[in-house]
Amino acid sequence: MISNGHGEDLIALKILEALHRRQPAWRLKVLPLVGEGRCFQTAEREGWLQRIGPGAHLPSGGFSNQSFKALLSDLLAGLPLLTWRQWRSLRKTRHDLAGILAVGDLLPLLMAWNSRLPYGFIGTPKSDYTWTSGPGRALSDRYHALKGSEWDPWEWHLMKHRLCRLVSARDRLTARGLRRHGVKADSPGNPMMDGLCRTSAPQSLERCRRILLLCGSRMPEALSNFRRLMSALVQLQSPVPVAVLAAMGSAPAHHELRPLLEELGFRHCPPPSADLGATECWVRGPLLLLLGPGRFGQWASWGEAGVATAGTATEQLVGLGIPALSLPGRGPQFTQGFAQRQSRLLGGAVRICNSEEELGRRLDQLLNNPQLQHEMGRVGRQRMGPAGGSDAIAKQVIQQLAPER
Repeated sequence: MISNGHGEDLIALKILEALHRRQPAWRLKVLPLVGEGRCFQTAEREGWLQRIGPGAHLPSGGFSNQSFKALLSDLLAGLPLLTWRQWRSLRKTRHDLAGILAVGDLLPLLMAWNSRLPYGFIGTPKSDYTWTSGPGRALSDRYHALKGSEWDPWEWHLMKHRLCRLVSARDRLTARGLRRHGVKADSPGNPMMDGLCRTSAPQSLERCRRILLLCGSRMPEALSNFRRLMSALVQLQSPVPVAVLAAMGSAPAHHELRPLLEELGFRHCPPPSADLGATECWVRGPLLLLLGPGRFGQWASWGEAGVATAGTATEQLVGLGIPALSLPGRGPQFTQGFAQRQSRLLGGAVRICNSEEELGRRLDQLLNNPQLQHEMGRVGRQRMGPAGGSDAIAKQVIQQLAPER
């Protein structure tokens, strides 16, 4: 498995877990091209997954395609040498492999093709919804419309190669666009939604309005975005308590958030219930802020709405039918361009705000408009599609990519 980014790592892991359940005797290996592949650590410790190749933390966090500045910073940090070393590592281990499954965009697809082994491709980052939705006046939209697909001709060529045994697109619309160009693509389900389901909020939060906060995990951008989101939330004037569920990643750490929260006037206090799984609780006026590293899977379905500067987690949230508002920043990940693309991809299930004041105002409107919540949630579920993709792709891998094994 070759994966190309944080979100791609999570999708790759879900498919690997499904493969391991179905074929526990298989020896599975993963090559994460961006970052340190931390999500694979548990599987490595359990002994059923082996990580190969060098890893490194890139300044852009894997988002060098968002701006020339981000690309330049990655190049100066040694991206070409890292890619060369990863390619060499793959070449050395190719004789032990039955096949390769690439998750992401052109780079993992190109590396899989270059291995001269049977390969499959899970095209996660591109969707034809991004150019068929919205005004469509940008040059990129016209370019994609001319092609009839967001994927490019050189990518079609690699997907149609005789060694490419399966291609899975992220939605049916994109799969249909690829099939028009001779690519045997399908969309068996969305691995991003696997393991997530709607559950009722616990009794300790029943009397609260519930907001999920997603600031991302790439530092220092995540810390800056957390400050901006919290600055917007403190403007809420609510007659009832508002529980802000900050489902954190590995960063930012609590000691980095403490001075920021104290500056905003928050007071540290015990969580209202141990059942919530919160590691810290802060209070200011009607706001009850709960911090929960690794709690996204548990907390996501409790929210009535989300405020976000994240990628994959935001898509998962709206896929559960929970509307969201985003607040673009300086990046390198969550820029205005990224936010616009995300909003169009999700059909407006996440809507962009241009300032902290606008976010606070529109969040208040959203919380008091059940019809708007329902409509945005319906679109989000439709755009993200059903769960079950990991197991369906695992079946295809077994049947098509390495049937003799």
